[in-house]
Amino acid sequence: MKLSTVAATYVTHKQSMGIRFTTEARILRAFCQAMGDISIASVKADRTLAWLNEAAPTTRTRERKYGVVAGLYRYAIARGYANIAPLPLPRYVPRHQQSFTPYIYSHDELRRLLRSTSDACREHAIVEDYVLHTFVLLLYGGGLRLSEALSLTVGDVDIKQAILHIRETKFYKTRLVPIGKDLAEALAQYELKRYSSYSHEKSAPFLCYRNGNPFKKSAIEDIFRHLCICANVIRTDGACYQPRMHDLRHSAAVHRLVAWYQNGSDIQILLPYLATWLGHVNLRSTQRYLTLTPELLQEASLRFEHYFIGGHHV
Repeated sequence: MKLSTVAATYVTHKQSMGIRFTTEARILRAFCQAMGDISIASVKADRTLAWLNEAAPTTRTRERKYGVVAGLYRYAIARGYANIAPLPLPRYVPRHQQSFTPYIYSHDELRRLLRSTSDACREHAIVEDYVLHTFVLLLYGGGLRLSEALSLTVGDVDIKQAILHIRETKFYKTRLVPIGKDLAEALAQYELKRYSSYSHEKSAPFLCYRNGNPFKKSAIEDIFRHLCICANVIRTDGACYQPRMHDLRHSAAVHRLVAWYQNGSDIQILLPYLATWLGHVNLRSTQRYLTLTPELLQEASLRFEHYFIGGHHV
């Protein structure tokens, strides 16, 4: 059976189970293209290894590629599409050990980003500065994933009720995201400006280019990188990634936790609310967002000290 046919069947099978599987499908297309128009039984181990080694030996990309192709072969063998022994895959792939640490923007950096939208849009004229300004506010103030912000339509934003209707979530679940008074007022001002220039149909994109088309991920990432340069927001801790748009979501979670500590709130009670707001299925996912910044460490230490000398909440 042709490798490309088995791969397409595998992708269809996964997606029929409700799994998005878009990244995996892209990896499998690249694998099939690299191997050529051959049967799955004809794939050679040396060619597979050469394809895997296009990435560095211990990167997460290589580990992900290996896992996707291994899954394809397990699927093929279980259904009798191939009887392959041994598999054309190395027995062991070094695991990626270094975990990525998100960048937590300071409040001053957030203000600089918002003040620099006009400068960034002078070079990237396809976006109006007030649209980019609102986009940054939404990612941070709403704690949204990038895909969720890009998918927002006019009908998804209920300013009167101060609620965002998030439909395109990571786990195919719809959720309502309450927003604060300041963000609601900023969105109301944005809506007034937007109304005179763009479609106000409920299905129209809430965030769009000057031509009315919705934002695209690759283009808005380029614009955001330029915005960081204009705002002089640069990562200097040696990490391989500069501050990302997704780090605005991480920053929102950390800043909320710091504020709760400072207000004397019961963190154990409030953490499930934070998880729900972020759209996480469990607290473990939320814990990955809570990077231990110096400010957060200080507030946690103060809380423990208060508890140790006779307080009530940790």
